[in-house]
Amino acid sequence: MTSTQLLQIDGLSLALPLDGTMRTVVHRADVSIAEGLAVALVGESGSGKSLTARSVLRLLPRGARTDGELLFAGESVPDMTRERLREFRASDVAMVFQDPRAHINPARSVGDFLVEGLTRARSVPTAQAVAKVTKILREVGIGDADRRMRQRPHELSGGLLQRVMIAAALAAEPRLLLADEPTTALDVTTQEEVMAIIGEAREARGLAMLFITHDLELAAAVCDRVLVMYAGSTVEELPSASLRDRAAHPYTRALLASRPAVGDPTAELRAITGRPLSGFEAPPGCAFSDRCPRVRDLCRRESPRPRSTGDGTVACHFPHTLSPEEAARHA
Repeated sequence: MTSTQLLQIDGLSLALPLDGTMRTVVHRADVSIAEGLAVALVGESGSGKSLTARSVLRLLPRGARTDGELLFAGESVPDMTRERLREFRASDVAMVFQDPRAHINPARSVGDFLVEGLTRARSVPTAQAVAKVTKILREVGIGDADRRMRQRPHELSGGLLQRVMIAAALAAEPRLLLADEPTTALDVTTQEEVMAIIGEAREARGLAMLFITHDLELAAAVCDRVLVMYAGSTVEELPSASLRDRAAHPYTRALLASRPAVGDPTAELRAITGRPLSGFEAPPGCAFSDRCPRVRDLCRRESPRPRSTGDGTVACHFPHTLSPEEAARHA
């Protein structure tokens, strides 16, 4: 792992206006991504994953308030001027969204969408921009790129359109790629193809990536490290290779246990009791306490702070790495 941190998020909190009052939806997000490495942000719906990623680009709803530190290559993103923010979005960080149809103008051609970012934001001559994006379309698996450039978004399948979104992101030559559940709306075969394209593009270009997903197994397969988020807070971070054997937070372990058993179709699924909470629903103390099999009185009184687990961190009063003696002292 390199020592240079490209993205550093420390204690990020985010509040949004809901029903006339400010409600905290992200309580504490801590994310570190080194140059060239991939980090997954995993959690159930409503945990704050997408909002954390959008905070990197300051693509937040009107009235949003953030606190904490968010640095890109040592530069504060919240302190960027409008001019610097436009430059930052155009060249340093690119995002692949979950639903490509919601982020491409349906009235314009695919070629217009791809070329505009280069000609307007980076002043690339039109002919050069067309040649560049056509080449990238072929690299992401669109063989008949010239014809696709003339088509409208509604003429392309979901898989092809997501490839177009990936091509648009790569055309900007970013240092960091934000991928917000880019395969959710695709069939299984297309999901695999899209993830392979992203992986190959990352390796060829030395890109760092923040990959948002609800699938722990997929996260571990494509990323170097995994961050687990619950009810607006990151609760565990560890290397992907250690995920299955060294997960310390009860929520992470519950997610792993709820996966279907490969090769045993008769195995019973182990659902997590209760329901997932959104950040604005988080109670005092540990947000996972009502669903946790290891809960103690302390969990309901005090919010746990992140602690080191050697090669990762966990925010839990009674993580599975504690010895029985240590657990007894805190009971």
